[in-house]
Amino acid sequence: MRAGVVVTAQPGVEDLAVQAEELGLHSFWVNDTPMVHGDAFVALSLCAKATSRIRLGIGVTSPALRSAPAAAGGLTSLNALAPGRIICGVGTGNTARRTLGMRPTTAGAMETFTAALQGLCAGRTIEYREGDRVLDVRFLHAGGQVNTADPIEFVVAALGPKAAAVAGRRGTGLISFGLLDPAAWHALHDARRDAARDPDSRMDPRADSYVVTALHILDEDEDPHGDAARDATGHLVMSLLAYAADTAADTPSFADQLGPAEREAVRRLLDRRRTGATAPDRHTKLYPNYLGRIAPQDRDLILPSLMNTLALVGTRDDLRARITTLQQAGIDELLIQPVIDPPAEMARLAELLT
Repeated sequence: MRAGVVVTAQPGVEDLAVQAEELGLHSFWVNDTPMVHGDAFVALSLCAKATSRIRLGIGVTSPALRSAPAAAGGLTSLNALAPGRIICGVGTGNTARRTLGMRPTTAGAMETFTAALQGLCAGRTIEYREGDRVLDVRFLHAGGQVNTADPIEFVVAALGPKAAAVAGRRGTGLISFGLLDPAAWHALHDARRDAARDPDSRMDPRADSYVVTALHILDEDEDPHGDAARDATGHLVMSLLAYAADTAADTPSFADQLGPAEREAVRRLLDRRRTGATAPDRHTKLYPNYLGRIAPQDRDLILPSLMNTLALVGTRDDLRARITTLQQAGIDELLIQPVIDPPAEMARLAELLT
């Protein structure tokens, strides 16, 4: 299986991209969550200039963040710096919207946005709408300023069949966050294939699937749920707990799927952040340091059940067996989010998969 890495935008990100390339990793992604992290397009511009081979991904943008022309301008500008190496992940803006206290957009809006990006980034004219006004638009400054000749890879962020169907109709790959259940991946791929049977589908049979997770390789006799493992995987677990806490009032079905221990962890998180499930400012309390290294005092919230569900923790042999099962489920690339010691964690990932 191929391997890649996902990081947050910050000064020095290009040095990590250079190391990832030297390690032979396939892709290097930057999160696009404007109110929490730095700007992904700025960060990837630095990475594009510092590298020559590794693919560079936006993970992920959304119609709730940027208009299609603005996003296409950023993508094709990156494509001019790193021709043919750009990947664009597109989603409903779940986290990026919730950090603003807003709900994500719809799968339909995401599909319209994806279609517009695909057209503009390929140099085509598209129909652009604002309210009741609809006009044809295209790049008026192609050439050296933007690159619409080399293809950009598109992937749709999916946890369920609606988004996977968008991927099928638009001919894109899939990316999913913390989804390590092979059965769930088979269902996503089935939904994508079913949608691709639509006569209007642009499905590319080579479209790839990516899974984002965290990785911790156990030393001999190391506790799989000890402090080191919790620190390495805690950012994924905290992201799920924050989502459950944030959506408990408006999407109770998600919290209802959690067990008693997980619901208690959500309650403790709300108490610890001094907010409530219906507090209008809860987004300002739950998302600071989102996807960053957890504080030691929050280790008790990193439940073994959630670690096992969202992350890869085990011996080298255990992890290789689990990764093989994921590959058999149709996943092409494993992406990790390193937060403890990114250079060392990237090196361990490269060694594990070689």
